[in-house]
Amino acid sequence: MTTVGELLLGRAGSDAVALLFGDERWTYRQLVEEASRRASVFESLRDDGRPPHIGVLLDNVPDYLFWLGAAALSGSVVVGINATYRGEALAQLVRHTDCQVLVTSAGYQPMLEGTDTGVAAERTLLVDSDEYASQLTAAPSAPRARPVAADDLFLLIFTSGSTGLPKAVRCTQGRFARTGAHVARIAGLGVGGGAGVGGGDGGAVGDVVYAPLPFFHSSSLFTGWSSALNAGIPIATRAKFSASGTLPDIRRHSATMLTYTGKVLNYILATPERDDDADSPLRLAIGNEASTRDIREFARRFGCSVRDSYGSTEGIIIIRRDPSMPENALGTADQTVKVLDPETGAECPAVVLDAAGRPANLDEAVGEIVETSPVSGFEGYYNNEDATRARFRDGAYWSGDLAYRDADGWLYFAGRSNEWLRVDGENFAAAPVEAILARHPEVRSVAVYAVPDDPVGDRVMAALELRDGAGFDPAAFDAFLAEQPDLGPKWVPAFVRVTGELPKLASMKIDKRRLRREAWRSGPVVWRPAKGEPLRSLDDTDRARLEPLLG
Repeated sequence: MTTVGELLLGRAGSDAVALLFGDERWTYRQLVEEASRRASVFESLRDDGRPPHIGVLLDNVPDYLFWLGAAALSGSVVVGINATYRGEALAQLVRHTDCQVLVTSAGYQPMLEGTDTGVAAERTLLVDSDEYASQLTAAPSAPRARPVAADDLFLLIFTSGSTGLPKAVRCTQGRFARTGAHVARIAGLGVGGGAGVGGGDGGAVGDVVYAPLPFFHSSSLFTGWSSALNAGIPIATRAKFSASGTLPDIRRHSATMLTYTGKVLNYILATPERDDDADSPLRLAIGNEASTRDIREFARRFGCSVRDSYGSTEGIIIIRRDPSMPENALGTADQTVKVLDPETGAECPAVVLDAAGRPANLDEAVGEIVETSPVSGFEGYYNNEDATRARFRDGAYWSGDLAYRDADGWLYFAGRSNEWLRVDGENFAAAPVEAILARHPEVRSVAVYAVPDDPVGDRVMAALELRDGAGFDPAAFDAFLAEQPDLGPKWVPAFVRVTGELPKLASMKIDKRRLRREAWRSGPVVWRPAKGEPLRSLDDTDRARLEPLLG
């Protein structure tokens, strides 16, 4: 099968379970019927003179999956609207992607009031309205698919937006189907032979994929639904991610695979541990951007394997973890993946460690992760040629992510291209500092970022999310910093913000853009007025003196 539409039509007669949501379930036969009804509704509204783009602003309710199926069958495109945006920023996402229909719910409707989305009221469908129910009742359930090719556009997925307004990544039907086939293969997903959740004629019950993150995010789409669709097994989800609800959901749905990204594992681990945590069908968690500590602890506590790798919505570059790699390494990649100086294009030298084990040459060792011979994956940004050209330069794909290599070729993540700090004339990346601060036993999650110095350059600011019940003692934290042999003197935080929860994007990644914008204005903050001084509380007089630095 080369397209999502073909995958669905190939399962249109199957009574194997396709979707699990709460206590409800739908078979593949029913999924195709529901998708067909929505495809018919779209056909009645479709303007063939415009791009066939359907904006979807919903939680992970079944209707979201039905509209994904409708797009696959009708040759149209689902634009996953990030529900964390508000006002003009939200309207701009819809306008920029040329949506001619917007599917949403009564709960999200107030967010759209007073905004110019470019979508007329009669083309805004409320999935929980009587009118919508009547439209579906009148629509035929038999699939009437349009001819669809592998290179036809299927999805527009917005990047996480941690560095500015998100860009809409193009994803064709072929790429989506191929990616899911790859995930299903490496995860060993199968239907089994049981008449249980996976469906079949007798024998063992098959796999079930649990995807708790929003369907406007690549994790739940590529690693989640596409892998399940390729394997002919169910996907289970819930309206919104819940750390405390994850294990009960896994047990309820007999889920064998969990998809995640960002801080999902960290949040699940923050729930109270129980003696029976490992007593579940879960055998694999697959995702990216989990810390080494969280990967190890999640596998121990829940009795499963964790497969974490570097990845992005754009695709192309894959960096694989390996059990033999050093602590905090990102992994290894193909020989065509290089760490290049973004200014000169030259390959950066390997990192050199000093007598204390600290990287001594990050100024020259850190560069951008580049695939020098891209062959597949990223298909460009929609309606943004400048951003697409910025990714592809001189025949290479520049990821926008920073890293360095050691002498053995292991890659170490050094942050995004905007996560570079310059303190007292020295450049360094945020990620190595975060790895050190994360060793503190009371710190659950950490973000390091630059705030302005006086008169030029940066100072280091750290935001710490503490474990439940933990307190923060500035003197004890300073003592902890002094004990870290690999913490460079210029890496020592000048500002520390303490919080019970760091701000997150919908992808569960830390919202560093917001943290940089808020700087020391928000939350309890301690600081050291000058280098070498102890941390102390930031008071109103301090804030007034520092305010001009934030413009």
